[in-house]
Amino acid sequence: MADYIPANDGQFGAWANNLMDYASGHLADLGLIAGDLTELINMQADYNAKITEHITARQTAQSARQAKDDSRNEFKSAIRRLVRQLQVSGNVDDPQREAMGITVADTIRTANTAEITTRPIGRVDTSQRLRHKIRFVDEATSTKRAKPKGIMGCEIWVKVLAAGAAAPISGDELSFVFMDTASPHIVEYDGNDGGKMAHYMLRWVKSGGQKGPWSETISATITA
Repeated sequence: MADYIPANDGQFGAWANNLMDYASGHLADLGLIAGDLTELINMQADYNAKITEHITARQTAQSARQAKDDSRNEFKSAIRRLVRQLQVSGNVDDPQREAMGITVADTIRTANTAEITTRPIGRVDTSQRLRHKIRFVDEATSTKRAKPKGIMGCEIWVKVLAAGAAAPISGDELSFVFMDTASPHIVEYDGNDGGKMAHYMLRWVKSGGQKGPWSETISATITA
């Protein structure tokens, strides 16, 4: 048989308050005297105080968690700005990048790209604010998600410019973003980049370091 006392705190409080109000207002009808309810009235007051404290503490915890999340997101955005500055600085070398735990680009260049004859085709999803989701497939098998045989991953490079500025024409003008082994890759931007254009170039990379030809430039607005 189901318990007549509700298990949920909110429902229990409403149910108990109703019971106590009814009993207090109908003592004679129920064959009770005031003393029969004295202990319960004290317990009712204690419970109502404790449940109020509990609700307040829970709301405070939720507020603190939101404040923590907001602080973390602002901190991450500031870190990304600094790292972008460091990545294009001529004063920062790869050992320093490794020491800081930031991405180290594979800068091995080889004239022998004959083994990689195809290029990635990229598509950028700009539906989310300050975020680009970059999907890539091979131009020879554009209806399939698989990378070409022997390919380790896809290098993603970018240059962010003001809207209307001329797009870069060479990979040498871009900064390394990431080498991803699977599509899609997510790139996040901070608020200062909102409304600007991100110009991407992609290329396949083999595990031995061989790099394929650059893709066509893929330009996308950074949604503010």
